[in-house]
Amino acid sequence: MKNRALATFILVLPFGLFVYFWAHPGAPRPPALPIVQPAQELAVAKALAANPSATAIIASNFAPPPQTIFYSASPKVRSAPAGRPTPLEFTNLPPAIVLESLRHAVHEFGSRFGGNPVGTNPEITRQLSGNNPKQINFLRAEAGMRLNASGELIDPWGTPYFFHQLSGNDMEIHSAGPDGIMWTSDDLVESE
Repeated sequence: MKNRALATFILVLPFGLFVYFWAHPGAPRPPALPIVQPAQELAVAKALAANPSATAIIASNFAPPPQTIFYSASPKVRSAPAGRPTPLEFTNLPPAIVLESLRHAVHEFGSRFGGNPVGTNPEITRQLSGNNPKQINFLRAEAGMRLNASGELIDPWGTPYFFHQLSGNDMEIHSAGPDGIMWTSDDLVESE
């Protein structure tokens, strides 16, 4: 009798585990950050300049995944220096808030792994986006964080951020600002 109950239990247990894990697949993965091509960015900026009063605009065909971007208010199209495309923000957040969100992501990484990510912008971006021992994605598209085609985190004006490692736990994150030139008076800087 005991052997029969044990055999039944051993046969039913794998089926029960299968049903449980099939019904509870786990937490969904966060959405991937959009990859913005410079030519697409310029085309979208021109479309916005032609129709600045639009409130819901841009069905984008960015490479994976396709998405639609909605603005709750008219986006502000800023003027840019000659030869530089007009900046396009994919968020209603000010650039300083986007930079603060990035600083927070670096801080979360440092808290989780005992030190900040290190390397160049693409290397740090890979570490923050899930290429780390626990495969945790610290980057959030809804916080204004986005990547260029080279896999670099870029500011709202399309310039890659510069990460300056001060120590294992201290890092400065530089945005070139509206002029797109690093180390000028309009740069934005956050320290971690």
